[in-house]
Amino acid sequence: MGTKVNKFHFAWLVLIGLCITVGLGKSGLNNSAGLFLSPVSQDLGVGIGNLTLYFSIASIVTMVFLPIGGKLMAKYDTRVLLSIAIILQGGAFALFGLMNSVWGWYVLSIPLAVGGVLITVLAGPVLVNQWFKKRSGMALGIITAAGGLIGAFTQPLIGQLIGSQGWRSAYIIVGIAAIIIIVPTIVLLLRKSPSDKGLMPYGAEENEASDKGKEKNSNQSGITFADAKKSIAFALLTLFFFFITSIASFSIHIPSYLMNQGFSIEFTGNVMAAMMVGVLVGSILFGYLIDKIGAKNTAVIAMTIGLVSIMLLLFFVKFTVAIVAAVGLFGFVSASIGTIAPAITSALFGNRDYSQIYSTASVGLAVAGIIALPLYGYIFDFTGSYTLVLYTLIAMLITNIVCVFIAFTNKEKMVKAGLWK
Repeated sequence: MGTKVNKFHFAWLVLIGLCITVGLGKSGLNNSAGLFLSPVSQDLGVGIGNLTLYFSIASIVTMVFLPIGGKLMAKYDTRVLLSIAIILQGGAFALFGLMNSVWGWYVLSIPLAVGGVLITVLAGPVLVNQWFKKRSGMALGIITAAGGLIGAFTQPLIGQLIGSQGWRSAYIIVGIAAIIIIVPTIVLLLRKSPSDKGLMPYGAEENEASDKGKEKNSNQSGITFADAKKSIAFALLTLFFFFITSIASFSIHIPSYLMNQGFSIEFTGNVMAAMMVGVLVGSILFGYLIDKIGAKNTAVIAMTIGLVSIMLLLFFVKFTVAIVAAVGLFGFVSASIGTIAPAITSALFGNRDYSQIYSTASVGLAVAGIIALPLYGYIFDFTGSYTLVLYTLIAMLITNIVCVFIAFTNKEKMVKAGLWK
């Protein structure tokens, strides 16, 4: 057994499988949804606000199904469960192409969200935690980066497909293609745990001795959930989550914004590829910066990048180079949800009751998904532009910077009061 530790580990095949499965589920299905909003809205004669209500329904379903999905992942065969999940997610996406009423999007958003919870939210963290004793953070970063890379190719392809074949055919082709690619990937590469292959997790032997010594010292230090939830820092963290998700949610409306400015669907699809590159680069950069300069400084840098992006969209929208740069930088903001949000929670409150604190503050993430997406659509329907939305994003980015500074000041007070144990 000892001689096998340094050889190729099946965990890396699981990681490849997750990159394909999660990447296509996010970038091929979820993140491409914005490309369809304008053509569907125009063809069916329905407002952007009413159409994007299906995102709110999906967010509500996600909140309800998350704890159920976690139990299912722990109990059932990963391959069977995730295969069913992508059939639900990809199948619902394909069926959008057959709908003639906005109610079709509302109803199909339920299986879309149920499948999406398992594929895009739970599969990565759950399986990485099972398979990687060492380098689990790097593995999660690779999955996020892979999603950006896949999106850089799928976004322009889907834009071209909508332009040449129409939105109905594009929905059907993309949804079915996702199922055809992902189901064999799941069956061949994914396993629930290393014991299914007669293995130990990657790095288990190497870290066994050090884990025993470090666990009590590092893994249990921090502020209790009971103390954290009463603090100003916790309230500001929840607000930070709400705002960062609300800001990132605008990515769904970027295609509509650009088409409203006179750009074609094909150009818009190509530009959205720049955002996925931004997600890729941002996830890697922020992971590096968090280790080097801390979560607080990295969060401020991320919000500043967001401000530059929105300024470019507001004042340089007629310049294609500026648009590509703006959308690419916006991808950095999207990347911050999966990198900075967890890190800033740990930096503020430690690891003592991390899961309780993070999951409770994450209500801000879910509520933002319910409110922000349709609200932006209704603002566009009533005003005829996204200008007010963009100024609102600027206000939220500045507020987030203020929240970070005040939250860390409050943390120092809690540490001095002896609450960090």
